[in-house]
Amino acid sequence: LSWLILGLLIAWTLAKGFFPDSYRGLEPAAYWAMGAAAAFGLLVSIVFHELWHSLVARKFGLTMKGITLFIFGGVAEMPEEPRNPRAEFFMAAAGPVSSIVLGAALVGLAALGQGGGWPRPVVGVANYLGFLNLVLAGFNLIPAFPLDGGRILRAVLWGWKDNLRWATRIASNIGSAFGLFMVFIGALQFIFGNLVGGMWLFLIGMFLRGAAQSTLSR
Repeated sequence: LSWLILGLLIAWTLAKGFFPDSYRGLEPAAYWAMGAAAAFGLLVSIVFHELWHSLVARKFGLTMKGITLFIFGGVAEMPEEPRNPRAEFFMAAAGPVSSIVLGAALVGLAALGQGGGWPRPVVGVANYLGFLNLVLAGFNLIPAFPLDGGRILRAVLWGWKDNLRWATRIASNIGSAFGLFMVFIGALQFIFGNLVGGMWLFLIGMFLRGAAQSTLSR
């Protein structure tokens, strides 16, 4: 249910700011429809990303309890750790790769629609979701646990030293430091007037830092 807060905030922000600035001259109702469609598209994109994590994990014999959406995005629920570095690597990489493929397809669809005279709201939403998926893929590839990039880093370190605990400690420490960095940047953004952006950076940083430290304590 907390994901609804994120969805409503995204729809409102896009309808009142991004889409009116990028696609001038449309009716207010069109901007709200674009905002709602983009928020729903983000929901589908997150499920698509997490679904590929789950499908690859199952190929390696791991049990998946489900996919849970929450205010910071989504997570594929895996009650056990991957059994080897290879499983960890491919499971972690599946999400960003799927987001890159989806993002590129949507950007291409938007370009096709623009050349074919499709309605501007349709082109705008497809273009926004395409670039958003590419940005999310890039963010997730940052080598900071528990982001996908941090899991890929852990898989590489695990394979190198054959020591899961050591690899987890290194990747989690990097994740904790990155979370603290995001908290700092968010606080600066908030102080200098970017209230919404600063708040989200701060909260996401706190979440990442907490998740990394929780992994360290296990």
